[in-house]
Amino acid sequence: MNSWVFRCVSWRHAALVAVVIGGLLATASEGRAQQRIGYVDTEYILNQLPEYTSVQQKLDQLEQRWREEIQSQQERVETLEEEFEAREVLYTDQERQRKREAIQQARKKVEQLRHQYFGPDGRLYTRQQELMRPIQERVLSAAESVATEAGYDYVLDRKGDTLFLFARDEHDLSDQVLRELGINVDQSGAGE
Repeated sequence: MNSWVFRCVSWRHAALVAVVIGGLLATASEGRAQQRIGYVDTEYILNQLPEYTSVQQKLDQLEQRWREEIQSQQERVETLEEEFEAREVLYTDQERQRKREAIQQARKKVEQLRHQYFGPDGRLYTRQQELMRPIQERVLSAAESVATEAGYDYVLDRKGDTLFLFARDEHDLSDQVLRELGINVDQSGAGE
């Protein structure tokens, strides 16, 4: 059965991929040795690996703990704001200014924590990279080994940013990569 996958990250990216694949196919049809292109479904592969599940659980626990910390700080800000609103008329101008500054500082701390934990270079991202890198390297190495053994010239990731307009299931190397990683899978669930 044929698999249709439409994944458009951007039309520009889709056009680039189409040009590259078209160029590969044109080169192959110009009389040179035919090039073999296969694909793997890394999402499927990762979900079969027990260590991936363990890493994902660790990351989820970290994320939950940090979200709770941020929520606690946010509740503190809301309490300060409510207290200020309830007593604002009783404060002198100087006290009002100090209270507003304290509220502003508390808000700033919440945003700093959010950025520190979940920002582009935040602790969650860094920790994810540290924990996932060995798994990703194992999958890459296994895919390279399978591709080399089977004589594939190119192996693409079906779940990545690559646009697949059509992919034959017979070129799905995911189960072979899993076997290379020592994971026994049954053939009926290939690449799904």
